[in-house]
Amino acid sequence: RPFRCPECPKTFADPSVFRKHRRGHAGLRPHRCPSCPKAYAERKDLHNHQRVHTGERPFLCADCGKSFGRSSSLACHQRIHAPRKPYACGVCGKTFTQVASFQSHRRVHTGERPYLCPQCGRTFADPSSFRRHQRAHQGLRPYGCGDCGKTFRQPADLAVHRRTHTGERPWRCGDCGKAFVASWDLKRHRLSHAAERPWRCGDCGKAFGERAALGRHRRTHSGERPHACGRCGKAFRRAAGLRKHERSHGDRSNMADAGRH
Repeated sequence: RPFRCPECPKTFADPSVFRKHRRGHAGLRPHRCPSCPKAYAERKDLHNHQRVHTGERPFLCADCGKSFGRSSSLACHQRIHAPRKPYACGVCGKTFTQVASFQSHRRVHTGERPYLCPQCGRTFADPSSFRRHQRAHQGLRPYGCGDCGKTFRQPADLAVHRRTHTGERPWRCGDCGKAFVASWDLKRHRLSHAAERPWRCGDCGKAFGERAALGRHRRTHSGERPHACGRCGKAFRRAAGLRKHERSHGDRSNMADAGRH
């Protein structure tokens, strides 16, 4: 990967992809979405993004019938059907289908957190977590449900929410057949079969089935409150606490509900 970005840790093998990435840093995003505040350096990226609003999913998996809004998402999904995971961690042996996931995982072992929030100084190991955090500061929830009007910070959260209207439950447990609307719900459920708790707190010894659960627990020791309200600045240990609080900035009935809790 000979092309290294001077502004962030990313490297690129393709010069055209590298130039496109640099335009993102320069703020050159002339193609603006008419439905939300997002803007893009390339017209095709705007076209792909607009499927989030239209619900169009033209890329169909021939193995299971699941459909996607992007060809790259389909290609990523198709690796689930193929057993090959070419990227192996030299520390713990965990394997990955995507190089980006592999690189993010390695930071678990190295402790590297190269993405720095300029507003609060918090650092992140991967760019997606960093972008989610920034939206919390900005108070942006650009993805709206066409059925009930509920809004979300991420298109993935909107996609999961829409299944509550359609009844779709695409994630099925291979042990008991129970189905779920989201992959993380299935992952959490499968731990009940395995009874595996590999993530242990170094302060009190409590063990957890998921690394994210350990991260939430450790905040009880550190006092960290990373989820900040974009309107009033109040901070919370958990994203769920922030979401509940944000409703208090809505109508008066919500404010009254928030005051009672």
